[in-house]
Order: sequence, then structure tokens, then C-alpha cells
Amino acid sequence: MSDPTPTGDELVRLLATLSNPQRLRVIAALVKGRNYVSQLARELGISRALLQVHLKKLEAAGLVSSQLELSPDGKAMKFYEVRAFSVHLTPEHIEGVVETLSAEKGTSS
Repeated sequence: MSDPTPTGDELVRLLATLSNPQRLRVIAALVKGRNYVSQLARELGISRALLQVHLKKLEAAGLVSSQLELSPDGKAMKFYEVRAFSVHLTPEHIEGVVETLSAEKGTSS
């Protein structure tokens, strides 16, 4: 999240991403330092497939980043780390970004 003032759509995406308890656990685990998918899945007690779904959403929201590296034995390992972000939300902020929402007025998604 490089822009400290997200648009309405970015704010909705960010809050939706953070609303999942598993994704909060992933972020908390990555605060300790970067980690690769298999090890992170073991630490969190979830499957690699499920973890990758969560990591993809976190990366799309700009909350984590990834880097593909080769291990000494030639295996591809994807490492993830938390990107610096801060969320400060006030009623006035919501008022300011609501005009940037792409959803039509009066509809829910």
C-alpha cells in the first residue's frame, strides 16, 4: 500500500482482504520475517493450496510481496514478506472516498 489515501474501491478491497481471520494469521506469521510457502503452511496448520489462495489475495491488495528463489538443490521456493502498511480509518475519510467508489449508488455487492 504505497498510497496512504486509498480510493473508495481500494479501501473496500483492503478491508475485504483483512476481514478474513486466516489472512490476519498469515500477516501475523510474516511479521516475524519472510517465509516460504511450505514452511508457512506448516506453521499455520493449513494446506499449501489454501495458503496460496490467501497469499494471492494479500498480494493483490498490496499487503505482502513475493520473490521466487532457487534452493541449493535447485528447487523453486516462493518467499513472502509483509509490506509496510498502515490503516487509519475515520468517518471523515470514508466521506472523502465514497465518491470514488465504482459501484452504483443504492446497490450492494
